[in-house]
Amino acid sequence: MKYRIFLSDFDGTLVRADGTISETNKRAIAEYRAAGGIFAVCTGRMLTSILPRLKELGIRDGLVVAYQGATIADVKTGELLKDDGFDREDALRILDLLEDAGHHTHVYTVHDLYCNRDDDALRAYEHICGVKAGIVRGERLSAFVKRNGLRVVKILAMVETADRRPLMEMLQKALGEGFYVTTSSDFLVEIMPAGQSKAAAVDYLSEYYRVPRAEIAAIGDQLNDLPMVMRAGGSFAVANAEPELKKVARVVPSVEEDGVAEALKIAMGDEDER
Repeated sequence: MKYRIFLSDFDGTLVRADGTISETNKRAIAEYRAAGGIFAVCTGRMLTSILPRLKELGIRDGLVVAYQGATIADVKTGELLKDDGFDREDALRILDLLEDAGHHTHVYTVHDLYCNRDDDALRAYEHICGVKAGIVRGERLSAFVKRNGLRVVKILAMVETADRRPLMEMLQKALGEGFYVTTSSDFLVEIMPAGQSKAAAVDYLSEYYRVPRAEIAAIGDQLNDLPMVMRAGGSFAVANAEPELKKVARVVPSVEEDGVAEALKIAMGDEDER
């Protein structure tokens, strides 16, 4: 087996536009695992969103990576093996920055989501992710977080597609190198502490399983997958991926055409990377 660990993004990579996972991808994952490979989902989603979906893949043990790599848990027990997040004052500053600019804003703890708006965009997000947000009314999110003593893991803004990159650029300039600003879809901008990217997940799994990075493969479609794909020894991008990803990775068929299954075949064989 060329790659003993295979990390896959979820939305846009493994999950199709209609929210389903193809039987071809499910079979490929089962075959890879049966051959001794370690398959792990690495997502920006929260744990309560991703854990139920793993059952569809027949994955009931091993590790799962959530919140861009800030949270890693044991699938079987739910035990948190990696549990990072924001310094409280940093989180409050970012929340104020987003709300002052009038953005639809989400704030996440390990298990919960809170939002400053109850609108159609939120309901669509809840449907896709299978979660329910607590709506904060009558006070700012920063005040709510401070009053309840919440430990923040991730902050997110929902935007129009045309506003995604401008907001990312604004945040990167305003926040500086101490923070990681990324995107996981056309309408989401996500903020994490510096170092909490999917590249950290590659490093963690390499050490945890004692497998060198050269024997780890990763696949994705969005900019938040770029650190993971560049950190892994085997780099794959589905054909529907962002251009930045396709420049540095081997391109396989799109999510709708079972690109993960194709990448897993390569991971199990001896085919040379480009």
